[in-house]
Amino acid sequence: MNDKIKLHLGCGKRDFGSDWVHVDGSDFPHVTHHDVTNLPFSENSIDLIYASHLFPYFDREKGLEVLKTWRSLLKNGGTLRLAVTDFEVIAKLYHLKKYGLNSFVGPLYGKWKVGTDNAYEKTVYDFETLEKALLTAGFHSVNRYDWRDTEHSHVDDHSQAYLPHMNKKTGILISLNIEAVK
Repeated sequence: MNDKIKLHLGCGKRDFGSDWVHVDGSDFPHVTHHDVTNLPFSENSIDLIYASHLFPYFDREKGLEVLKTWRSLLKNGGTLRLAVTDFEVIAKLYHLKKYGLNSFVGPLYGKWKVGTDNAYEKTVYDFETLEKALLTAGFHSVNRYDWRDTEHSHVDDHSQAYLPHMNKKTGILISLNIEAVK
């Protein structure tokens, strides 16, 4: 029996299985909670929090508050795993004229339907700026992770975003995948 508590925040239609708690504003059958910032868990009770391309929907100020909230829920030694658009990679691809601006509008300014409203991404990150935010929020051991080595690698999500689209063998990963420890 797996006693670990793992949260999948902003899961949308992606169901990682019954050993995950799925949190999203949508009403998919696997979603059990709907607010990614006001979670019904005690401090120091969660083993893993995962959010793929959700975090940039908070501006930098609110994002720091959210990181501190998520950190408070994690057990000591617990992991926060984030995936965000990698601004450094897409800026290089654009500068080298490998891809035009239209290839990056979605990854940079993603839009999700939340109820009757639209939510848009409010900021972007590179490794240095996301690492700084995580360290400021009290995390340590900030490192990149390979989506292939995760327990959710079997479900395609934006942590596996490549250009050309879906070319995971020879394409360029445009998702910045970082995890940090409480």
